[in-house]
Amino acid sequence: MSGLDPTFLDLPFRALGDAALTRARELGVTHADFRFERVRYQSLRVRDGVLQGASDAEDLGFAVRVVHRGSWGFAAGVVLTPEEAVRVAETAVAVATVAAGMTSSPVEIADEPVHADATWVSAYDVNPLDVPVAEKAAVLVDWTERLRTGAAVDHASAYVLQVQENKYYADLAGTTTTQQRVRLQPGFEAMGAGADTFDSMASIAPPVGRGWEYVTGSAEQGAWDWDAEVDEVPELLAEKLKAPSVEAGTYDLVIHPSNLWLTIHESIGHATELDRALGYEANYAGTSFATPDQLGTLRYGSDVMHVTGDRTQPHGLATTGYDDEGVQTQEWDIVRDGVLVGYQLDRPMGVMLPELNPGPDGRGRSNGCAYADSPGHIPIQRMANVSLQPDPSPDAPSTDDLIGRVERGLYVVGDKSWSIDMQRFNFQFTGQRFYTIADGQLVGQVRDVAYQATTTDFWGSMEAVGGRDTWVLGGAFNCGKAQPGQVAAVSHGCPTSLFRGVRILNTLQEGGN
Repeated sequence: MSGLDPTFLDLPFRALGDAALTRARELGVTHADFRFERVRYQSLRVRDGVLQGASDAEDLGFAVRVVHRGSWGFAAGVVLTPEEAVRVAETAVAVATVAAGMTSSPVEIADEPVHADATWVSAYDVNPLDVPVAEKAAVLVDWTERLRTGAAVDHASAYVLQVQENKYYADLAGTTTTQQRVRLQPGFEAMGAGADTFDSMASIAPPVGRGWEYVTGSAEQGAWDWDAEVDEVPELLAEKLKAPSVEAGTYDLVIHPSNLWLTIHESIGHATELDRALGYEANYAGTSFATPDQLGTLRYGSDVMHVTGDRTQPHGLATTGYDDEGVQTQEWDIVRDGVLVGYQLDRPMGVMLPELNPGPDGRGRSNGCAYADSPGHIPIQRMANVSLQPDPSPDAPSTDDLIGRVERGLYVVGDKSWSIDMQRFNFQFTGQRFYTIADGQLVGQVRDVAYQATTTDFWGSMEAVGGRDTWVLGGAFNCGKAQPGQVAAVSHGCPTSLFRGVRILNTLQEGGN
């Protein structure tokens, strides 16, 4: 584990926080918190062996959030002086004063233990922002040049996205936390045209909460086998371009984690955000079929379905030590034995369903899901690392075992496009590649495939999950939510899984209807 960036520690966040919280207390607030952030973003993009662009940006500032007269107030600033911190605190209180006249139910927030002067740094070996841009560009250039040696590859692109996020949090209760997170998303894509089609094949490497060792390090450091995948993708693309179009119908599916993570994200992760389930996101991001009145009774899936929320998962994109409300992060059940048993909560929502996460006094508490993507944005309830757990038994099936159980089906690898309704119930997903399974054997790729279902039918059709050896942590950098819009990174782990009797669409035929 690396240490906190000394250039961040040199910034005056403690003095600003003291000034802001002191002024908020003088103005009589019932709660106040201060958040100081510096977030660095760097990206590189290469196409056909040529660097197309490199960007480096920084978001630096602070925010004050208060509860005053039963209402929220929020304000932010970028001038790093105590006088400005006082002004921002006064503005937040003024906002709350105005909002009080329009607030029908006073704001309540769950109590939390005090964490005094806590620090946390994510697990990585080499900060990618410390690696010279030329060195990183050379890796991407090499990938695209090697991909283009494939006969089926007309063009190739590669990219890497990198983030270093530093935050300081303090509140009137006495909690102070200083944290640092690093995350990384490398990738590449090969594009080609066949006799009657064009298509692409991309890396299935997931984004991770790791450093540059993910690209150039050893397997023991968690590095992806980029060389093997670069060598393999041109052949996979060539096979896909020549593959027959799928025959629509009902198939059994064996789904690899590189595809299933996205189905988890859309049909479970978003559906079990409590703000969405309560209707708070209806105007922008939709609602959820998984409403709180069904807690403990909704049959979400089959008995083998065990889904957890976790903000402590090693190398997860949503992993941190403390959330943006000073709550120590946790792991909890969302679906157990196929039944809905939990939601993702922040402090305002922790008091709404106390049975979900009771505190020592019997009142509800948060499970650590508050996050703001910028010092200029207010924290909102954001997704944890929501993951499907593997079969824990010593004789748990491998991917080959699951494929061997299927007489007529498809093996799905890699994510691509998706569509899901605003209640997270009706959906269809495509993928990078689909292999026909006949009598327990893979017999080649097919094209133009999408699987379609309702959330409960799909997860109810899950007959088996693979063991720990099949489990992979996937995820995304760009989960969107809220107004004004915010973007968060989140991981989803899952094993290879077997689903029975899923409807398969031919996307080429559907597009012509």
